[in-house]
Amino acid sequence: MSSSREWLNRNVAGMTLTSLLSDSCYEMIISVLPGFLAAVGISPAALGWIEGSADALSSFLKLWAGWYSDHIGRRKWIVVAGYFFTGTGMSLFALAWSWPMILLGRMVSWFGKGIRGSLRDAMLSESVPSTVRGRAIGFHRAGDTVGAILGPLAGILLLQFLPVPTADHPFRVIFLASLIPGLAAPLAFAFMVRETGRGTGKVRLWTTLRELPAPFRNFLTGVGVFGLGDYSPTLLVMAATVSLTPGHGKVAAASIGATLYLVRNIVEALAAYPIGALSDRVRRTRLLAAGYALAAVITAAAAFQPNLAGWAAIFVGAGVFAAVKETLESAIPAAMIDERIRGTAYGVLGFVNGFGDLASSAVVGTLWTRVSLDYAFGLAAGLMVSGAIVMFIDAKPASV
Repeated sequence: MSSSREWLNRNVAGMTLTSLLSDSCYEMIISVLPGFLAAVGISPAALGWIEGSADALSSFLKLWAGWYSDHIGRRKWIVVAGYFFTGTGMSLFALAWSWPMILLGRMVSWFGKGIRGSLRDAMLSESVPSTVRGRAIGFHRAGDTVGAILGPLAGILLLQFLPVPTADHPFRVIFLASLIPGLAAPLAFAFMVRETGRGTGKVRLWTTLRELPAPFRNFLTGVGVFGLGDYSPTLLVMAATVSLTPGHGKVAAASIGATLYLVRNIVEALAAYPIGALSDRVRRTRLLAAGYALAAVITAAAAFQPNLAGWAAIFVGAGVFAAVKETLESAIPAAMIDERIRGTAYGVLGFVNGFGDLASSAVVGTLWTRVSLDYAFGLAAGLMVSGAIVMFIDAKPASV
């Protein structure tokens, strides 16, 4: 049995606290955003394109930032800057009266996410021995998701107790309150986390991309196919909110939607470490394929717009899936890639995920608006199943 000191070190603790604070900021906003969008009259199609465009920007930056950190041999201060932009960008929603300001806030926030996400994952994988990497990343995901519990909980409480002179007023106050954890996150990373860079590598981007090993390319294929159906969870919250509005009213449905999202995050927090520890003992790619299949089942069920109990079951399943995806997609590449180009590899993974996020969120949101929710979610579920099959068949290395 490995000692906890092998994986629960200062860097793991510092990155976990940083992610907890950052997710508290982000999830406080996301949990109430569908209700705000409904209050100011922004459509699901606009939300889908906003989510997809922000994710696309983030994905392009992940590729560049991953390569650049390998090239200069340092990662820490790029990550600190990224957390600053992530923690402040979406507070701009407090000034929004239509979709352009929502898009701007998302872009600023996701610019930060783009330059720090792949680098933090690379630093985390470099901070622990390979034999306990799964549990370290699982612990980090659990801490990250504790923030995703505290944020929506704060949003729900503020939504219940803030005065409501207008339908949009409490939402704007919540957006400003998110600055407290949002600014604390980069400070925690700056003071607690030590640099893990390996020195200046002078890595050439295109040469490195051509030389990525075949197992990693196969892994990226499965991630990419699945990602084409992996729409933003904000759309799932919005679907639940819209579905429940006729029976509960707009404000109550928004609170229920935020509560369901909180349930999802609680389940993810509870599941992340056990899944990470399990992945240290079994083939991670097969476990990831099972998670992808679960996401397809969840999406197909959501297409039928069930009652409140049905939505609760869907969000519980979504929490398990999120724990599998976030933990294993972060853990798997490190076993396939030499540490000299690890930042670039995580950047490529982020790029592939971001492209899928753009396509899936935009298409699902548009089909929902123009055709129907069941058609949009049915298409997404089919793509998710395809990704699960590709991951199960192609990504075979025994070490992952």
